[in-house]
Amino acid sequence: MSSQKKCVYYFGMNLETDPAARHIFEAVEKAGKELNETELRIDGYPVLEYIDDRGNALHFVRTERVIWHDLDYYLPVMKAHFEGYDFGGLITWHEGDNAPDKIFSIHSAGDTPSGNFGPASPECMRNLMLSMEKNRLALGMEDYTVTTEATHWSSIVYSNADAELVLEYGVPIVDIEIGSSPEAWKNPDAAKVIANALFDVFNSDGKNVINLLCAGGVHFEPSFAGAVFESWDDNTFGISHILANQWLVGGAYEEESGLEKIENCIAAIVGDIGGIAIHDKMKGTYKEQFRIIGAKYNVPVFKHQQLKRPNDIAWIKK
Repeated sequence: MSSQKKCVYYFGMNLETDPAARHIFEAVEKAGKELNETELRIDGYPVLEYIDDRGNALHFVRTERVIWHDLDYYLPVMKAHFEGYDFGGLITWHEGDNAPDKIFSIHSAGDTPSGNFGPASPECMRNLMLSMEKNRLALGMEDYTVTTEATHWSSIVYSNADAELVLEYGVPIVDIEIGSSPEAWKNPDAAKVIANALFDVFNSDGKNVINLLCAGGVHFEPSFAGAVFESWDDNTFGISHILANQWLVGGAYEEESGLEKIENCIAAIVGDIGGIAIHDKMKGTYKEQFRIIGAKYNVPVFKHQQLKRPNDIAWIKK
């Protein structure tokens, strides 16, 4: 069996519909890596391939439109050519009311209210975030921040897609974004930070990654983002699906059906989870649901403040 890993990145090249992806792709081309054209073409663009020093393959796919915005067209293409990959990323921009500026953000794909969660790879997400942080510092971008976002899926907004379709593409895929202003989207150094990090998706620092399910808090919850950079006794946290408080409420997670939705989320995380981190300000009815699931899966359920004190967490040996 081949040990080669595969990753695919998607770039919507039209600056009128995605004001950042083209800039990031151009930075990829200038990153000094050997990119080779394959015979496969998507929207008239040849798919580019990079093979790292361990034989892992990274494919760079340019599209006319953002894949999540035209799911009827792109989902069959993705499934036909890039199914079975270990990881994927949509390279794009971030904006929104009250959205923080000067950010490099990453989030998994899913719809928390309905309980539909796409596959998520905490280890690959962490590799990307560590590399983004390294490149951010190397380029002197002290005013930028590397962060996570709560799990969501923009196809529901832009394509009016059925939330269950997030399950159709069986590849752990994330949105990797620059936000949240025109100045940030076209900043060449910001593009370099993302472009350089993309090549490190399979480059691990060798620490033991303990996967978490994170719940509660706001859309950009700093305690969950910061956990990626914590380590102790050669251990570290793997962060992927984050269930923001507003969507727990909207999805009625206090009801019996909420337990099934939480289990759907856990099942979507590649590898077993080792704990559940809940925001301390979450209402007790929701906390109890996660405690029930924690007992079922035999993992600790702990407050978000303990992410900064991992030795205080009552880890359960298995």
